[in-house]
Amino acid sequence: MFKIAKRNLPELLKAIAATQELYLPVNISGQTNFAVWTEGMEADLDTLKTVKSPKDMFFPQSETLYTVKKENKKLAIEPEALKSQRFVAFGMKACDIQGIKVLDKVFLAEPVDTFYKARREHGTIVALACHEPEETCFCKVFGVDCAEPDADVVMWAVGEDYCWKPVTEKGEALTASVSAVLESAGAEDEKAVAGEQEKIRAIVEKLPYTNLSLEGWDGNATEEKFNSPVWEKLYKPCLACGTCTFVCPTCQCYDIKDYDTGHGVQRYRCWDSCMYSDFTMMAHGNNRTSQMQRYRQRFMHKLVYFPANNDGMYSCVGCGRCVEKCPASLNIVKVIKAFEKEAVDQ
Repeated sequence: MFKIAKRNLPELLKAIAATQELYLPVNISGQTNFAVWTEGMEADLDTLKTVKSPKDMFFPQSETLYTVKKENKKLAIEPEALKSQRFVAFGMKACDIQGIKVLDKVFLAEPVDTFYKARREHGTIVALACHEPEETCFCKVFGVDCAEPDADVVMWAVGEDYCWKPVTEKGEALTASVSAVLESAGAEDEKAVAGEQEKIRAIVEKLPYTNLSLEGWDGNATEEKFNSPVWEKLYKPCLACGTCTFVCPTCQCYDIKDYDTGHGVQRYRCWDSCMYSDFTMMAHGNNRTSQMQRYRQRFMHKLVYFPANNDGMYSCVGCGRCVEKCPASLNIVKVIKAFEKEAVDQ
């Protein structure tokens, strides 16, 4: 284990950025999100969660797939180059890292998404344990330990220092490249990290949603949950704004569109939302014709369909962003509690 004084963080960031791209949380216009770091930019590691999840670094909100160029009567197709530059995602939290694992199940399964794969191969994740989990957090429900993130490198904020622990080969390589600004941690530092982990887990145990029950939510609940009358009671305040899907670290739906550049066409993909009325629209129409059906689809996918097809892994990580951002408070916690209440009332 290693450590670095918090006051020396800019030196660590500078050392990382000297050899590869560096993404980290920064506050711009009052909102904290991941962005490319440049010297002089101040990292915001005190804000627990970014507004958007950092999945953008691996699955961009919009990306060009290829360009068709037209010269006279000839057409030439130019595929977009895959990610080839190494980068570091610095300061990711345990829930967001679990979100990347969910995306891995989708984009690294056959047929492999080469754009996503290239980013995963070139990216190194440096996690920061959650110093003070908030009341909207419920990652423990989905088996996530925010005191010990599963990353290439794990950091803990302990007193005036950050303790730094390389975990994987990527983590060891990154550590070697910045060794000049790190110092070895001693037994007291390791003891302090253990104390920090104990404190974090104690906070988690007191959070209001920590004991949320997932009983009855699995791949075997399809018919029971799908036909439940609870959906009709829940969905009505839904505005179909799509906010929940755009802040979610596991939503992976996208649309593919063409853009006329004036001298050719760019084909690109961009995030889409199952909450939109034109989602899954096809030539014959739409297979989900009401907002209730779209609302049901979102949560059935998170809690039933995805675990049914991915060895029990849920497509929710308990980050709490939908709890915080949904303008109608129609979040996944409300869904789980509504079905729990129905089971008790029966």
